[in-house]
Amino acid sequence: MKRSFSDPQNTDSPTKVVVSVGNVQKSSQDPTSQAREIIQDARDEAYRIKKAAEEEARKLREESLEIEKNIAQKAQVFEDKITKIENQEKEIAQAKASYVKKEQELVKIREDLISKLSKVTSTTRDEAKKIILENVEKELSGEIAKRIKEAEEKVKEASDERAKEILVNSMIAGATDWVAEYTVTTIRLESEEIKGRIIGKEGRNIRAFELATGVDVELDSEVAGEVRLSSFDPVRREVARIALEWLVKDARIQPTRIEQLVEKAKELVDRDMSEAGRKAAHELGLYNLPQETLDTLGRLKFRYSYGQNQLIACLETGKIAKKLAEELGANTTIAATGGLFHDIGKTQMDKEGTHVQLGVELAKRWNFPQEVIDCIAQHHEDEPFSSIESIIVHLADSVSGARPGARHEPVEQYIKRLTEIEKIATSFPGVDKAYAIQAGREIRVIVNPEILDDSGIINLAHDIKERLEKELTYPGQIAVTVIRETRAVDIAK
Repeated sequence: MKRSFSDPQNTDSPTKVVVSVGNVQKSSQDPTSQAREIIQDARDEAYRIKKAAEEEARKLREESLEIEKNIAQKAQVFEDKITKIENQEKEIAQAKASYVKKEQELVKIREDLISKLSKVTSTTRDEAKKIILENVEKELSGEIAKRIKEAEEKVKEASDERAKEILVNSMIAGATDWVAEYTVTTIRLESEEIKGRIIGKEGRNIRAFELATGVDVELDSEVAGEVRLSSFDPVRREVARIALEWLVKDARIQPTRIEQLVEKAKELVDRDMSEAGRKAAHELGLYNLPQETLDTLGRLKFRYSYGQNQLIACLETGKIAKKLAEELGANTTIAATGGLFHDIGKTQMDKEGTHVQLGVELAKRWNFPQEVIDCIAQHHEDEPFSSIESIIVHLADSVSGARPGARHEPVEQYIKRLTEIEKIATSFPGVDKAYAIQAGREIRVIVNPEILDDSGIINLAHDIKERLEKELTYPGQIAVTVIRETRAVDIAK
């Protein structure tokens, strides 16, 4: 709407008011009403603007008050923290001063005691110091034994159930379908006449066979119809066994035929070893390994240690290590690979060095990760453990070798091991007798009750355990049981 009007103060001229609505114009002769209407509209607009401004100012004041309140609260929190820190610093300073003061007092008391003892006993300062230390050691021996016992009970109570669960699950995972055969490499012949054909004219056949296979053939066996194959290399022995069985069945035993069948047997054994290595790796979920590693791993199929097949033992160790790693949140691939290849050095029979050193050399040549190399290098604690995975492989190897039926050893070595265990136990003062029992998995130590008290036997058991771990190599673990018995005997007549 558009309005126009003349000055209402000029009454001499005629008044004309024009009202424009759209394109239509209207005239009015009442300028006073029109002016009042305009003034009222202006007042309404001014009131609205004032009201809006007051509302905006109110909101700004509220926000300002809220911000001031938050700032005040945070300032109070900072002040409280500063006060708390200052109080703690004062307490620490007081405690430090008190500690220094007490330490000075103890030094002074000790010096006074040593001086008085020197005067009373006419001993030197070093002698008096030695006497005091001996007395303190005697007084603390009971406390040390008590602390050891409490710590062992606490650890045992906290870890027994969890350890059982982890080990049981790991052993279940390590169960294998293979059974280790404890046999000697022998060939059964149908008759003694075949031995003559094996020897050949002037011994040419047997010489050609031994030269081609690298094994010694023993025909003068105590058992009739039996031939023994002797060699330190189990792979050569297996090649010789297969080739000789083929020769016996073929009946055409001559140097040329011997060389042909030996080469054929080598190819068969190589394929067999490669397949065995591949299956072992895949059973642990390890894929894309270089073919050379699988071929070398397969050579363990024909090697035994303490009567235990080495490929089976490595596979079992890898399974247990993988399960333990899963339970402990470690790297399962590193643990499984380290467990499977921890004894790979035993395949290098023609080289100097321990199987640990040779295994590390192979792993480096194959560009294995450093973590896997550490597992191989540390599984017999030749080096300090560098990761949880290397500890897991060490434990898995111990569990695999210590389980019932895993190993056997010659009687001479068995007796020697038991003798050494008993010798270490009886070397300690106060020990009357010691008996290795349970195939060397436990040592029972009987002590003189007049020399050792109840606290002393706890320390003795701990010391014997330390010596056994340091000086002996044995499968599994050895329990040390110390027995102290006091008897009172009288006779009624």
